[in-house]
Amino acid sequence: MQRVYLDHAATTSMLPQARAAWLNVSESVGNASSLHTSGRAARRVVESARESIAEDLGIRPSAVIFMGGGTESDNLAIKGLYWARCSQLGQSQLTIVTSAIEHHAVLDPVMWLSQHEGAAVEFANTDRQGRVSLVDIEKVLVRGGVALVSIMWANNEIGAIQPVHAIAELCKKFDVPFHTDAVQALGQLSLGLGELDATAVTISSHKIGGPVGVGALIVDPFAKFTPVMHGGGQEREIRSGTFDPASIAAFAAAIHYSISDLSEHAARLRELQEYLIAAVMSAVPEAILNGPPAGEDRLPNNTHFSFPGCEGDSLLMLLDAAGIDCSTGSACTAGIPEPSHVLLSMGVDEKTARASLRFSLGRDSSKEGIDQLAQALPGVVERALRAGSVSA
Repeated sequence: MQRVYLDHAATTSMLPQARAAWLNVSESVGNASSLHTSGRAARRVVESARESIAEDLGIRPSAVIFMGGGTESDNLAIKGLYWARCSQLGQSQLTIVTSAIEHHAVLDPVMWLSQHEGAAVEFANTDRQGRVSLVDIEKVLVRGGVALVSIMWANNEIGAIQPVHAIAELCKKFDVPFHTDAVQALGQLSLGLGELDATAVTISSHKIGGPVGVGALIVDPFAKFTPVMHGGGQEREIRSGTFDPASIAAFAAAIHYSISDLSEHAARLRELQEYLIAAVMSAVPEAILNGPPAGEDRLPNNTHFSFPGCEGDSLLMLLDAAGIDCSTGSACTAGIPEPSHVLLSMGVDEKTARASLRFSLGRDSSKEGIDQLAQALPGVVERALRAGSVSA
């Protein structure tokens, strides 16, 4: 049985270009912070990658701060900006503006600051398609006392693209730092970071065909950040830690290929996305497409469905047994399935939120794989419905 991988939003295969870059650099030895010849050679790899990423994203090289991945990047952006802003304004407690549909890499540090540092948190409302309210954000900015605004570029579950340029303009008007998690947007959308007046942007390698364990925070070089990690003072003392030249070189290679191939890749994904939506709705007419319709308001690689009467975890395991990899829209805490916080914040009822699956596309996705999914779905849903009726 040929397995079908439909979980590219979680992680995707390494690109040949990224793998070649990693293998090439990994053959050399040298700490990029050392002063000897091998160390300087490793440093040249890091700085060359920094320049390549900056050129591809339309920013200054000094704006690229290498990180261990998206989670670390989000934590530095939120905690670092919050503490720096408190120091700047001479206040110990300020407000953070975010949304309830953010990734937990944003939500959890925000709530940590609330619980441990006394930060106030304001959640901008979202509509039924997962679009954040600009009106809500502006209301809090007008009130004042805001440390930062953090709104993701595109949602990892339902693929909803947020009006980040409009949010950035609002924040600039009120002189408030703006952070956006662009992990899902990189490689799917034309970012044009040079035109986005954001204070900090999170990107990650393994979502675009680079290795796991490396990412970057793209920062305004003039913005102030309080470090979260202390040590050797690498990365302008914003983020300490030994560089991983091989992974950084592979990350740069993945970005370069993704940017150069973006138009063709996105167009192919949108065609497959429409095919997938039609196939699922034909196989299971009761299925509900969550988030925006296919088009400019939705990531081209994302589809997310609810199957009323089913449990998402049961559907996932039954599809796994049928040779299909996908993901639920839920998080598991201590083995206890929870409904998707994204869907709940959009007004979806808990039972429907539990009945959800995400199918995300990538470079190896095909209509044949989608046909295999469509063939398996009716039987899988029928078994999940029976299991649900028995457990009820």
